[in-house]
Amino acid sequence: MNTSHDKVAELAGQILELLPGQNCSGLGGCGKATCAECAQEIACSGKVSLCPACSQDAVDAIAALLGVPTVAVTKKIAFISCAGSAAGKERFAKAGCTSCAQAVEQGFQRGECKSGCVGLGSCVDVCQYGAMSFADGKVTIDPDKCNGCGACANANACPQHIIRMIPADATNFIPCSSKQEDEDIVRQTCGFGCIACGECERACPKGAVSIIDNHAVIDYDKCEGCAACTVKCKKKIIVDTVHDLRVLKDKVAFVRCSGGIRASKAYQELGIHSCVEAAKIDPKTLGLCTTGCLGQGSCTEVCRYDALTMVNGTAKVDPDKCVGCRDCTYACPQHLITMVPYKGLKQVACASEADYEDKAKVCDYGCISCQDCYSNCPNNAIYMEGKHAVIDPDLCEDCEVCQYMCTRGVIWKQSVPEYIYLQREALELGKGV
Repeated sequence: MNTSHDKVAELAGQILELLPGQNCSGLGGCGKATCAECAQEIACSGKVSLCPACSQDAVDAIAALLGVPTVAVTKKIAFISCAGSAAGKERFAKAGCTSCAQAVEQGFQRGECKSGCVGLGSCVDVCQYGAMSFADGKVTIDPDKCNGCGACANANACPQHIIRMIPADATNFIPCSSKQEDEDIVRQTCGFGCIACGECERACPKGAVSIIDNHAVIDYDKCEGCAACTVKCKKKIIVDTVHDLRVLKDKVAFVRCSGGIRASKAYQELGIHSCVEAAKIDPKTLGLCTTGCLGQGSCTEVCRYDALTMVNGTAKVDPDKCVGCRDCTYACPQHLITMVPYKGLKQVACASEADYEDKAKVCDYGCISCQDCYSNCPNNAIYMEGKHAVIDPDLCEDCEVCQYMCTRGVIWKQSVPEYIYLQREALELGKGV
């Protein structure tokens, strides 16, 4: 803009009154050290939306002062793309680290996420608007107080580069920045980690989700807030403020055992309270099933949705609470937990391949491979795998003949509520993508 020095100074003073005025610790998105410098730059350049913290009304007023067209602004707020436990937070604190930058320089150890929040709150220190709070190594952002200045997202505040500015009206969020390629390591490190499976990317009808550096990222210019990505996310870590994740799921967990009571008591009498420790003991020496539930609840400890409980010494899944994240399948050393369709069909709660005589000695509930269910299924949906029956959910029509024929009561019906219409609608959105 070709304006006299005095006029620029006058305009800069008027513009300064319209800016937030907190200087953003000199780290804000305008790139200037102070609001006064930002106002001066706006007066000289005519960039009416240079300050990212300005509201639409403020931008309109600045444009009117300069006599230039206004521009539409999108209110943005800060979002921390990490939801897990802070990596090494206690270790960094004990080492005397006073900033996140010092922690990163010190380095990470095995078992710590190298891409996540280090939990020392340097970002909180630069926020001039009270929008960030820090407790127990975790930073929380109050969206009502955040004005989108971007100071916390500056590399000088967050050396991990995990704070991103997103539209204030966004409804879907992916709180992970992990760059780890190995899915098993991600699961062991953090229950909230993205495993880069790409299901969300393939499901998005608008192409708004991409896998970048081994984690999913949402392009908010394309995102329309549908439920497709939340449904298809294997880990169910996508935060959705509109839809209930307990309803939006493709599959749920199922424990292929219904007779873990003997094992549960036997291991507890030995002072063992971990499935991992129990798995180190030869079950034959205790007269137990070699493939059944160990009954110590390691799977229940990793469930973020309280969908797993111990019932009579056996882990049992509540399909209404389960979101299908599969964390429990990795926690079970017996590999008893499998994923099944969330549509109310039959499942065989046994994985034993022992002979009938051996099975009868250690369990009162296991499948005895009598094949009555297999022989009488009108849709050929049941087949024998080793010494136990398996139901093919793609062929099962839920006729209940198998349950009637099973004398051991080992075939269970997965009951599903009627309100899953939203799930079906969401899945339809992702078809053909």
